[in-house]
Amino acid sequence: MSESTPPVQRPATRAARLSAIEQVLLKHIVTSQSQLSDLLSQEGIEVTQATLSRDLDEINAMKTRLSNGSIAYTIGDRPLRESVGSGIGSKTEQQMSRVLSGLVTSVASAKNLVVIHTPSGAAQYVASVIDKQPIDGVLGTIAGDDTVMVICAEDDIAFERSQWLLTLASKN
Repeated sequence: MSESTPPVQRPATRAARLSAIEQVLLKHIVTSQSQLSDLLSQEGIEVTQATLSRDLDEINAMKTRLSNGSIAYTIGDRPLRESVGSGIGSKTEQQMSRVLSGLVTSVASAKNLVVIHTPSGAAQYVASVIDKQPIDGVLGTIAGDDTVMVICAEDDIAFERSQWLLTLASKN
C-alpha cells in the first residue's frame, strides 16, 4: 500500500476482524501470533491471544514452511504475496488471466475508477476474482450484470490497474 493510500476503516465486528487478519496474512510474512497482534494493532484492532487463536483456526490459517526455511502463517492454499507491480504473485496472475481472458470484453479508466465490461451475467464473477486478491491500490469493486467498477485509491493507480487488467485479459 502506498503512503498516500488512505487507511481502510473497519467496523468493530468479528467479520471485519477476520477480514483484517486475512489481509494482514496475505500482505505480510507473519511468523507468530504476537507479530500478527502487533500488525493488527497498527490497524487499530486490539485482540487477545485466545481470540486470535480462534480467529486463525476459523479462517483456516496454518503455519507453512517457506522456501527460505522459515515458518509463517498462510491461509488455506493461498500463496504468500510475491512482490510485483500489482502486489500479487505471478501464479495468481496466471490464474486471474485464465478467468479474465474469457470474460472481459473491455477495460477503461476514469479518474480513480476502472470500468470493466463483460458478457451479460459475468460481472459478479469477475468482481469476485478481483476482490479475492490483495491488489495494491484497489479498494474494492461494484458489479452489475455486465459491468464491474473497480475503485482505486488514486487516479494514476486506476490507470495502471486498467492497463494491467487489460494485459491479463489479453493473454492466452
